[in-house]
Amino acid sequence: MSKKNYESENSRRNFRKSRKRHRVLRYVLLSLAVLLIAGSALAFFEYHRLSPENHFSNLKAIGAAGNNSKNYKEKAGTFNVLLIGSDARKSGTASHTDSMVLIHADLNKHTYNMLSIPRDTRVYMKGYGYTKLTSVQYISQVKKGTKQGIVDAVSAVSDLTGVPIHYYAETNYWGLKDMVDALGGIEMNLPFKVTLTHPWYSRNQGKTFAPGVHQLKGEMVAELTHERYSLPGTDYGRQQLQQAALIGIAKKIMQPSNVTRLPALSRSLSKFLVATNMSTEDMVSVGLGVKGNFHPEKQIKYRQVKGHSATMYDDLLKANNSQIILDSDELKTTIKKYFSN
Repeated sequence: MSKKNYESENSRRNFRKSRKRHRVLRYVLLSLAVLLIAGSALAFFEYHRLSPENHFSNLKAIGAAGNNSKNYKEKAGTFNVLLIGSDARKSGTASHTDSMVLIHADLNKHTYNMLSIPRDTRVYMKGYGYTKLTSVQYISQVKKGTKQGIVDAVSAVSDLTGVPIHYYAETNYWGLKDMVDALGGIEMNLPFKVTLTHPWYSRNQGKTFAPGVHQLKGEMVAELTHERYSLPGTDYGRQQLQQAALIGIAKKIMQPSNVTRLPALSRSLSKFLVATNMSTEDMVSVGLGVKGNFHPEKQIKYRQVKGHSATMYDDLLKANNSQIILDSDELKTTIKKYFSN
């Protein structure tokens, strides 16, 4: 073969190799592009599916009470959740409701209206009659089981307020304590002087806290939110302390230094919560809704409905006892203004 022909053949071989290399490169790039597009499409689909306006739409209410709520307009991106604080023990199957907070979350406007309902509020319990709210969950759990007891308590609050409730989350003393400690403690801005008169631990009996900001660990946060007898307005004063604790927790969670703790916190939810019907996807969607635009002190608003104490006949206990009767007109006005869409 002449030198000229050899160089020509060699050139053709190099060209074919070059084309092959480019073809392989194109296939690799095409494969990467497909993977990227597929991954992006999946991420977009997941984001689209879990974005609050899509995820929180056409929600089912808990129990029959919420489904029968009248004059309630619901829009996408909003939901109602009942936070339940109870005296549940780890080995127990029934618990008394210690506090209840109804939250209307609007992830479109980034507002979170909260209404605390006193534990002694007079409510109607199907099959029994009128009794205190604190008794509903306990009796129902004794008779029907743990989950149904929570559902009945949620239904009682829904009947009382006329608001459909989509989710519930129950915690107890130990759950609150563990959550605060997992965050490394929180700041609570106390609106008034607090003296512990019936603490969980006798060592805390009589401890006094001045109004203002306090750096607190889990035990003391749980003690403060349990106090009521030394507070102005008793249960209404307790509501203000609950608000201070929730704001303190929210502010601490949203600190950049705590972002790395969130996966561990999410994996430990069973440690903090006695019970909830919120799924992981529900929680992710909430996270998408509040991410980057969460200012607890401005966006969390506590609403109060005044009531009066009265000695009333308790159909459940078959005896007279002291109950709180909420002002029905004020309740309707508050619900219409802050808890309806």
